[in-house]
Amino acid sequence: MSSLLAGLAAGFAIAASPGPISFLTVRRTLERGWSSGLASGFGVATADAIYAALAAFGVAAVTSVLNGQRRWFELVGGLALVLLGARSALRPPALGSDAAPAGPAGLATMYVSMVGLTLANPPTILSFAAVFAGLGVVAPYPLLLVVGVMLGSALWWLLVTGVAALVRRRIEPIARRIALGSGLLVAGFGAAAILTALFKN
Repeated sequence: MSSLLAGLAAGFAIAASPGPISFLTVRRTLERGWSSGLASGFGVATADAIYAALAAFGVAAVTSVLNGQRRWFELVGGLALVLLGARSALRPPALGSDAAPAGPAGLATMYVSMVGLTLANPPTILSFAAVFAGLGVVAPYPLLLVVGVMLGSALWWLLVTGVAALVRRRIEPIARRIALGSGLLVAGFGAAAILTALFKN
């Protein structure tokens, strides 16, 4: 049980770290409703669980490959964020009655896209490895630790998207500014990732 709770705390804390994924998830919630935000958030939680499993079970070979190819992950992930951010900034937000809920295919696409974007950030695995090493509970019950991470991350996104869904109708007067600001922030994160990949040693 201690491993499950430790994983829950780690997953919640790492998911709560601000970044481009957070902006994209909130944007989708504000634009398309809670189901879209939740599908995106659960995509992030799935990717977190995958990286947590690699760290918890000590899959050194995979971890080494991921970190060895970090530059390419940063380039691809950064480019995807720039494109998504530019699209969000330039496309008029569809809130209220104009925002039709996404269907099953749309929700699946949002889920898969968030899994991919989150996995395109290999340093995340280092965060889990460092946290798990500090917890000292990896060896006894690694599976419970991974389950806890997924539940903790999912809980964070459940709360965040729930709050965003509650306020989405009240922000229509400033929706355009929010869309522009969030889009520019996401694009900025992507540009920073690309520059880091290109110019780091």
